[in-house]
Amino acid sequence: MRRVLVTGSNGFTGRYVVTELKRRGYDVVEIVRKKNSTDQVECDLSDKAHIKYVFSKIQPDYIIHLAALSFVGHHDARAFYDVNLFSTLNILEACNELDLDISKIIISSSANIYGNPDVELISEDQPPSPVNHYAMSKLAMEHMCKLWFDKLPILITRPFNYTGVGQDLKFLIPKIVDHFRRNEKTIELGNLDVYRDFSDVRDISSYYVDLLESDVKSEFVNLCSGSLYSLFFIVEKMEEIADYKIEVNINPSFVRSNEIKKLCGDNSKLMRIINHPPVYCLEDTLKKMFDA
Repeated sequence: MRRVLVTGSNGFTGRYVVTELKRRGYDVVEIVRKKNSTDQVECDLSDKAHIKYVFSKIQPDYIIHLAALSFVGHHDARAFYDVNLFSTLNILEACNELDLDISKIIISSSANIYGNPDVELISEDQPPSPVNHYAMSKLAMEHMCKLWFDKLPILITRPFNYTGVGQDLKFLIPKIVDHFRRNEKTIELGNLDVYRDFSDVRDISSYYVDLLESDVKSEFVNLCSGSLYSLFFIVEKMEEIADYKIEVNINPSFVRSNEIKKLCGDNSKLMRIINHPPVYCLEDTLKKMFDA
């Protein structure tokens, strides 16, 4: 069995990726900061010596690096760089110094690096223009990773928005669904005139494993559906699912001054590599979350 080391395995995305890997027969080693089961291995990614100790014991064939600080509204700007940039550098240096026989290292970046471009579909060739520290830390990480392309088999993913059962309620769609599940009559939101490319986390986890099994490396790949949805549409769809109308109150404090208005990905490169379309539509995802 080929061994896959997954960082951030107890996070929202990580849990789904681990499940998909095991379904396909991989030996999965879950790397976490603080373990909550005997199947997991604790590792402080800010400590390169600790990483080298853990990786030398595991001897992975593949690495999927998902661990990150991903909540854009996080209050500590410096933490984005400590976690998203320097922990990734520690991992790559550890792999290189240990001379591990790695077949593929997949590193998760973010579509937030594109900023707010005035284009219909955002391809991987779109020049980056980050508008917040989360996006800037991911872009800095990408540039750092490119320095390793000739030494390690790296593939960088740029996920657009995705959601599903188990996502933290501090994120927008889980918050909206939770209000309807609790039969709340009102909800406070920011700007509803915001459009995003939403995928189901089950599709995203499948993409990660498909890319792991591909021959592609030293590339950047969008993970997205290619379909654009407004937040207003999501509220309307939830009203249909829950069979009642909710009163939406716009809270100015929820409206970011640097809000990205539209973010829709071009998934043609992804589709060429994995050769199968998304399985789940947004309506299916919302219904699944509501019924969970």
